[in-house]
Amino acid sequence: MAAAHDEGVSRSGADPSRPAGVDLSRLAGLHGVATSYRPAPDRSATVPASAVVAVLAALGVDASTPDAVRAALADRERELRERLLPPTVVQWAGDESPAALAGLPDGTRLRVETEEGEERDGTADLPTGVHRVTALAPDGRTGRAHLIVAPSRLPGPPGRSHGLLVQLYSLLSRRSWGMGDLGDLGELAGWAGRTNGAGFIQVNPLHAAVPGAPTDPSPYRPSSRRFPDPVHLRVEDIPEFAYVEDRNRLHTLLERAGRLRADVLDKGALIDRDAVWELKREALELVLEVPLGPGRQAAYDDFRTTHGKALDDHATWCALAETHGSDWHRWPDGLRDPGSAATARARTGLADRVAFHARLAWLTDGQLRAAQRVAREAGMPVGIVHDLAVGVHPGGADAWAQQDVFAAGMSIGAPPDAFNARGQDWGLPPWRPDRLASCGHAPYRDLLRAFFRYAGALRIDHVMGLFRLWWVPRGGAPTEGTYVRYDADAMLALLVLEATRAGAVVIGEDLGTVEPGVRETLQRRGVLGTSVLWFERDWEGDGRPLPPERWRTDCLATATTHDLPSTAARLTGDHVGLRDRLGLLLRPVAEERAEATADTAQWLALLGSLGLLHSPAAGPPGSDEEEEIRAVHRFLLRTPARLIGVWLPDGVGDRRPQNLPGTWDQYPNWRLPIADVQGRPVSLEDLVASPRLRALLDVLRPAGATGSCSASAITAPRTRGPRGGSLT
Repeated sequence: MAAAHDEGVSRSGADPSRPAGVDLSRLAGLHGVATSYRPAPDRSATVPASAVVAVLAALGVDASTPDAVRAALADRERELRERLLPPTVVQWAGDESPAALAGLPDGTRLRVETEEGEERDGTADLPTGVHRVTALAPDGRTGRAHLIVAPSRLPGPPGRSHGLLVQLYSLLSRRSWGMGDLGDLGELAGWAGRTNGAGFIQVNPLHAAVPGAPTDPSPYRPSSRRFPDPVHLRVEDIPEFAYVEDRNRLHTLLERAGRLRADVLDKGALIDRDAVWELKREALELVLEVPLGPGRQAAYDDFRTTHGKALDDHATWCALAETHGSDWHRWPDGLRDPGSAATARARTGLADRVAFHARLAWLTDGQLRAAQRVAREAGMPVGIVHDLAVGVHPGGADAWAQQDVFAAGMSIGAPPDAFNARGQDWGLPPWRPDRLASCGHAPYRDLLRAFFRYAGALRIDHVMGLFRLWWVPRGGAPTEGTYVRYDADAMLALLVLEATRAGAVVIGEDLGTVEPGVRETLQRRGVLGTSVLWFERDWEGDGRPLPPERWRTDCLATATTHDLPSTAARLTGDHVGLRDRLGLLLRPVAEERAEATADTAQWLALLGSLGLLHSPAAGPPGSDEEEEIRAVHRFLLRTPARLIGVWLPDGVGDRRPQNLPGTWDQYPNWRLPIADVQGRPVSLEDLVASPRLRALLDVLRPAGATGSCSASAITAPRTRGPRGGSLT
């Protein structure tokens, strides 16, 4: 873990005559807690002392009084001075020996137990993996550490490719049960890969949600990131479905599912995840009564062995939540501890329900892997890009099962910036960096391994969180938080290690406030960034739209995201009207509209100057939005970006954002199906037949190609200049 705050820290001994504030700053720095930060390159902000004290307390450090600060500082400096090794050491392939090993006293003996259980003397020629190293110094001291040996960098995506970005729940077919499912995902992947040469499909997080009505619809506040949500199952695709004995009851459930689907697609109803899950749960109860065949049983047994205690804890939490509610903080005392005797007794008493939820996790994992298999068989070089949320719900399964690595009383968010003067509190408990380091970052590594079972690529939401996170003490305003550092070297090494083993690509969502050096470090390790057209301007120069040759190569380039207006809304200015109707504007609507119009006009002028508007409209921006949307994607193709993403709703002119930040019940976040220009829901079958979508995707075909185009046929320009910054 980094041992200095943002402004630097001295390591000299604690002096009782020094002001307490100086000691608090030094103590905080030695635990990776910032006492100041830079909200802008030319401005510094001081963190309230109360926030520093609260965060240190969450890390197990008493800083409540000046005497406590001095004692804790002396203890920490003594610990750092006397230890032989930090908890985690990283060795990048091809690099010199890490400083932690090179700086050991002369004559120190190193003994390594490799990941495979082999005993070795010294660290030369170790295979990649997570090993245990023991150092024996001549003075009798002993040090132990986890040694991560990782490839120097991730392999990049195979060639250049384009793909589709979609929120899976919004993609309903005439076979899904009121929201998009994994069967729909496979169908979309097979169609896009075979007919358009698409290289990937990126979806929202499919993590397990916190149950209970109403369920939090946000896929970014899950119960568990380690296991997927069975609400995404295509029930009819489960092999045992064909052998359910009670066909009458099953027929009734299918009829109810059809009505749910029709309500959304034909009657304009919002997606009702709770209603969908209630139907699927009833159907799955019937399906899981069917015994598994020998081969299927063996596969399930392997899954349970692979995931072991993590799966058992997750299934146990799900079973307990059915009885005691979805917030484990309100359970009977004994059940709040996953390792207690009371929990063990409850697990035995609820064995049938525990088995039910464990089996659902396996079934969902299987359909996720099937979707990736379909994508690759359709010719996609990447396949399905899965999204990793930045955290988990405080009342959910992961927070219950992994209490020892979560910081109690803390929430992560973002400090105030030019776009949000009040800052943000996301309501997600952070991992403790000290606890992660002491266990070799095992929870993080297990999380990555689970994802790479079925992901062709991983998108990491708020990838800057690998370096630092903004912690907000419970009950405090987001402005009263501070940054806490993580061991980014270890986090990146594990990411590179596991992604390389899986042959997967990694994309980092690096929009917003990014501290200096982070993007460069990610790029050096092969992690792609994210560039959104409307934010790519020459921020260090005249502020005008960044020409395509100055975009960065190692990124996913898109026109929009799930948190931003659709391209049609941006071009027509509809997004300003929506925010005005909801009372979200901070300035008069006329000012907002004028600024938005000017912004769009600058981009269209650039597109026109590059010859990308094939039939320039005579009217104002948005008067020929279909052609303008195609021109935007011609521009993205002109950049050197390795991956180009098409927001699927843009293909049919959807005006509505899937999520409108700053709203809760004022707007139906995460509950809208893909719709056309008039707001009419569009089924998957109608979507793939849409001339408008096909015309947009034709933009991404190489010149002269017919039918399916290969991803490698899309080539980047030969010249490129310095990359401009991203800002959101």
